[in-house]
Amino acid sequence: MASRSLNKVMLIGNLTRDPELRYTPSGTAVCTFGLATNRSWTPSDGGERKEETEFHRIVCWQKLAELCSQLLFKGRKAYVEGRLQSRSWTSKDGQERSATEIVIDNMIILDSKRREGEEFAPMPVASQKPFSVSAAPAVKPAVASDDNKKKTVEEKKKTESAVKKKEEVKEAPAAKAMETKEATVVNTKAAEEVKADDIPF
Repeated sequence: MASRSLNKVMLIGNLTRDPELRYTPSGTAVCTFGLATNRSWTPSDGGERKEETEFHRIVCWQKLAELCSQLLFKGRKAYVEGRLQSRSWTSKDGQERSATEIVIDNMIILDSKRREGEEFAPMPVASQKPFSVSAAPAVKPAVASDDNKKKTVEEKKKTESAVKKKEEVKEAPAAKAMETKEATVVNTKAAEEVKADDIPF
């Protein structure tokens, strides 16, 4: 069973130089830059606080390399995360050289610095456009057409007819009451006449 291992590096520091972007013969982007980290401590004998600086060689590839070359510059603070890698090569003068570098796969910018003389980039036109509430369109007066006129006249007639029916309904009980009263009077007279006939002479 293979033993577990871990090669993980996390650094927060300031760039010591501008990133250098190059491309391999196959067209793969590779970017290198230096990162400085500081460490301070107080000696156990109670002396003055001391500080030391470590310099790290950072390497990144492909899309991350292009982003680092565009966004980073000397003095900017950044967080990088990756793995340690040691390699050796022969220089042009025939000397054997070796280096330990950190191949990163993650980078986060931790400040808002700008390059010297660089102004804030203008926001896209779409997002600069102020928000405005447009006024509601005015409602145009409706032009009465012949059909509308006919409908209006018909509705008016219907309304008048309905009112007239209501009045007739109201008047109907009164008229019926008058007829009943007249019938009663006639019946009373007839009763009196009958009674008068019954009296012997």
